[in-house]
Amino acid sequence: MEKRISGTTALYCLIGTPIGHSGSPAMYNYSFQKLGIDSAYVAFDISIEKVADTISAFKTLNIKGSNVTMPCKNEVAKFMDELSPAARIVGAVNTIVNDGGKLTGHITDGSGFVRNLKEHGVDIKNKKITILGAGGAATAIQVQCALDGAKEINIFNIKDDFYKKAEKTIENILKEVPECVVNLYDLEDVQNLNEKIAASDILVNATHIGMHPNEDQSPIKDASIFRKDLVVSDVVYNPRKTKFLEDAEAAGCTTVGGIGMLLWQGAEAFKLYTGLEMPAKEVNELYFK
Repeated sequence: MEKRISGTTALYCLIGTPIGHSGSPAMYNYSFQKLGIDSAYVAFDISIEKVADTISAFKTLNIKGSNVTMPCKNEVAKFMDELSPAARIVGAVNTIVNDGGKLTGHITDGSGFVRNLKEHGVDIKNKKITILGAGGAATAIQVQCALDGAKEINIFNIKDDFYKKAEKTIENILKEVPECVVNLYDLEDVQNLNEKIAASDILVNATHIGMHPNEDQSPIKDASIFRKDLVVSDVVYNPRKTKFLEDAEAAGCTTVGGIGMLLWQGAEAFKLYTGLEMPAKEVNELYFK
């Protein structure tokens, strides 16, 4: 590392807390070296209370870009000079680009999800999509699918604070993409859920159900709703293949796991930073297998 750091080396980083477990520094530094880019990437443990100071430091130190993880995504959005359409609708930022002191906030979770589907031969344009969940990742996916041309999005969530948040998200989506039909329903209304899935092209689990250590759980109790022409995707990546995906695969569905979304949201950020494609195949083999 010392041999490649010079007086011209650009600095990128990750902010949030905790960040000690993050694989982002390894992924981005490998990609910079692989492509011969004179840049380095580090992680800073930053609480919400320190976001304002941190953003000011970006401009002072000319930090060229940053990824943002929890719990800072919503707070960071308040300090951007400009927001991408998706970040503006979601109200959160996970990628910052510093262009000569102008900070633009992006949210790549949704674009990473869409790219992951494309890598599996699935296009969301003009498709009917049912999404389970209304948390942060779910919201980013809903917004990006609408921006990228989904015909209809049906959101199912239990009636909690996220349900109320989803009502506002739908208002914002319809202002930006009025031609997209977006509906919100109670996840506990199983009959309605099954009817919407039956009319959908793509089904997405964007909840934590099925995540380790609850691998025996699935958001879908009746596996008979899965059919061969249904694309089924999960944002959960631990385990790599959830019960939700196993049941769908057994029914002959095309299934798409969550680890690819993690890879491609990082690749989307890398492209925003550099204008280049991340060496995703190598990164996948080294850090995501």
